[in-house]
Amino acid sequence: MNNSLHAIYNNVSLVKSPKPPSLSPQNYEQINQSLLPDDTKDENLTINQDSAGSNANVTQHNLVTNEDRLKENKKKLRRKRSKMEQNKKNLKKLKTDPNDSDDFHSPNKKKFSFIDSQVSFVDVAGNQDALNELARLLLHMCHPEVYSALGVSPPRGILLHGPPGCGKTLLGNAIAGQLGIPLLRLVGPELIGGVSGESEQRIRDVFEIAQQTAPCVLFLDEVDVIAQRRENSSKDMERRVVAQLLSCLDDFNKDSQQVLVVGATNRPEVLDPALRRSGRFDREIMLGIPDESAREKILKVLSQKMKLSDDVNFGLIARLTPGFVGADILSLCREAAMQTVARVLNINKTNTEIVSLFIKKSNILLDWLSNRSPVTDEQLELMAIETSDFEEALCVVQPSSKREGFATVPDVTWDDVGALTDVREELSIAILGPVRNPMAFASLGLSRASGVLLAGPPGCGKTLLAKAIANESGINFISVKGPELLNMYVGESERAVRQCFERARNSAPCVVFFDELDSLCPRRTSAESGASARVVNQMLTELDGLESRKQVFVVAATNRPDIIDPAILRPGRLDKVLYVGIPTTEDRIQILRTITKNGKKPLLDEAVCLSNLGADDRCSGFTGADLSALMREASLDAIRGSVNHGWNVVLPQSDNNFHSIKITLVNINAAFKKVKPSVSEQDRLLYEEMKRKFTK
Repeated sequence: MNNSLHAIYNNVSLVKSPKPPSLSPQNYEQINQSLLPDDTKDENLTINQDSAGSNANVTQHNLVTNEDRLKENKKKLRRKRSKMEQNKKNLKKLKTDPNDSDDFHSPNKKKFSFIDSQVSFVDVAGNQDALNELARLLLHMCHPEVYSALGVSPPRGILLHGPPGCGKTLLGNAIAGQLGIPLLRLVGPELIGGVSGESEQRIRDVFEIAQQTAPCVLFLDEVDVIAQRRENSSKDMERRVVAQLLSCLDDFNKDSQQVLVVGATNRPEVLDPALRRSGRFDREIMLGIPDESAREKILKVLSQKMKLSDDVNFGLIARLTPGFVGADILSLCREAAMQTVARVLNINKTNTEIVSLFIKKSNILLDWLSNRSPVTDEQLELMAIETSDFEEALCVVQPSSKREGFATVPDVTWDDVGALTDVREELSIAILGPVRNPMAFASLGLSRASGVLLAGPPGCGKTLLAKAIANESGINFISVKGPELLNMYVGESERAVRQCFERARNSAPCVVFFDELDSLCPRRTSAESGASARVVNQMLTELDGLESRKQVFVVAATNRPDIIDPAILRPGRLDKVLYVGIPTTEDRIQILRTITKNGKKPLLDEAVCLSNLGADDRCSGFTGADLSALMREASLDAIRGSVNHGWNVVLPQSDNNFHSIKITLVNINAAFKKVKPSVSEQDRLLYEEMKRKFTK
């Protein structure tokens, strides 16, 4: 309208006559059209005034053009009105009924829905301590009047953290199922939007609908995605999301709604510290790697719907699965069922006895896939999972802890360790005692886990002892090579040490074995303040710092205890130093019997006497590794004399021809010419002096 008036004013000002112009009815109607609202105005409409002022002569061409433009503007107006009406209808659809608690639509059409959880605490096994803690925290959900009478606000938030697969998501769903209230389960990335401000709006919408649906459980899975440390955030959006989440959690404390917020993450160290304070996530419950009794309970719960035979031994299976979490045990049950199918199919095939077991099963399974005939009732009747199926499944299933850096329990037992009786006894008391008889140690006030340092010449069995004690104890085992924790970047080596002990605390009871400790903790000097000194300080803090390491046993091995920092060896840290020295004559005889399985593997000739061999002067100064190398060379010499074929010829598949190969004295004498003591006489004297120094 302003533009039209301005054009009229310009045209009128050009008239030379001082008399006011007289407009015809046609031009008057055009001026009225120009005074319409903005949607219908014609910006290009102009009125040409006659210089005489009596009549405004408008050409026929201009009139036709203005009429066409008016028609086009009217069409645009109708289209705009129809579009506005459509937008109003869409806005009505996006609006949410506040009484509707099942479905919630945010302005970006993101749908959040409540579900009824079908699991309860009965389905959660192996975490009795966590269940007891939750039962105490969930009292206000069943009896809100208790906290109201006391005049305090109940706990609003619970944070579940632990290694992957330990049951955090299952426990979060079981809370809602046990209480019988709706569950709103969200994964962290679901709350992230692509438009600025959309993520914050989604968080507000979620908490608003949770308050409208109280009592309910709001379960935020993978909460570390939306609540990482703000100082490490590279975008402002990430900081705003954390601030919005903190604000929504604080609003719950002001209201009396029965809404429980449960968060789950396997990386609690990356969460913003403001989120973990009291009043937001009030309690933090750690779900660690289950021990043997917990694994047995998990097996019983998971196998309730499985068809098992009567001879299934849950205790044995739990004993053979150290380091397994709940998800791994579920995978083990699934693999055992597959082994059962393969075993039943193998029973029905009798024409492939000559082929190996693996090829036989593979061919049967391939034939079964090609055959589309239905399974008979007899075959279904034979399918029952046995203990042997679980044992075969153990060879296939790899625990998730091993994929994360854990080492599974080695297959070395005390039967594979010859001699070293005194050292074995000390290790058993220091590590096996607190695990097998915790009450006896607790009654004497021995609650702190022990630290043992195995020192001695190389090849004397230090690492072998650590493997055997881990196998004998049946607890989780983490093997750390000293140099692998070192990193060229500042602070990364210390962080690796912290993560190692944190992982051990999460999987307690656990044995942490540091091989070649001298490379990780060298002696500090007054002028040294580099990376190695910081690593030593971090080790000292973890071994005996503010955080207790209950049920975390530290075993270290080194052949240079003289260059280790003295602070590591003080009482309370690695307080017990066990010297594993060069074996004596009787020890060599026991080691030889262990290596050869009492002369059965490898098979020894009747003329070979292990007692005489161990007492031979040529074996003086031999370590356990040297004796093992001696028997290996003797075995290779026996094969050279027995096999006349060329090595490029494929040997026959049957092993009947090799049962007669025996190790004779000739083979042993030939081996003595190649194998010499690995520890020189001068080094031997140094180790003897070291023994007197560290084993007072």
